[in-house]
Amino acid sequence: MDEKSITVLIADDHPVVRSGLKALINSIGDFEVVADVADGESAIRETQLLRPDVVMMDVQMPGVDGLEATRRIRAALPDTAVLMLTMFDDDDTVFAAMQAGARGYLLKGAEQEEIHRALRAVVAGEAIFGPGIAARVLGYFSTPRPNAPVAFPELTPREREVLDRVAAGQRNAVIAKELFLSPKTVSNHMSAIFAKLSVADRAEAIIRARDSGLGRGSAS
Repeated sequence: MDEKSITVLIADDHPVVRSGLKALINSIGDFEVVADVADGESAIRETQLLRPDVVMMDVQMPGVDGLEATRRIRAALPDTAVLMLTMFDDDDTVFAAMQAGARGYLLKGAEQEEIHRALRAVVAGEAIFGPGIAARVLGYFSTPRPNAPVAFPELTPREREVLDRVAAGQRNAVIAKELFLSPKTVSNHMSAIFAKLSVADRAEAIIRARDSGLGRGSAS
């Protein structure tokens, strides 16, 4: 690595974020940004063309999102590391990124030194997470998991929790407040639930959920 620059591709749909990251990374010295793109499809295409050492990937982008782009990049180019840099800090997104093959997960707002250290770590084959994320990952794996069957196993735990609250009559704003999520994150979970359950709307999702025993808690 000392003989050549570590090459980086940036994927983020916000031009200001891409510009800032590009300036930051190029200023490090032995790093070089070889491309910056605004969506997952472009990230996949440019990564296959340029074969960078690491891709800095946002989660939510138009078209192909960062999680699917990560899966496809890691399947095609296992030597290319992916470092997620995003505003999403909920457990489901973190673990989905890990399952997709990301080697690191940082939140936007990370300090320059933290980004620098994370880039070096993932290129070296290490897994690295921001401090708050790391604590939650460790807590997740240290907590015993029951083996009882659950309703809708195709849903993530967070999606089931959201669906349970929807079936109990809660609106998205209330769910967001009680689960400490942004309304946009709740909306994203609902879109995923509709797709996975093959339902057309909220009413149909509620019927499916209640038929499976969800929604028995008190509505807020």
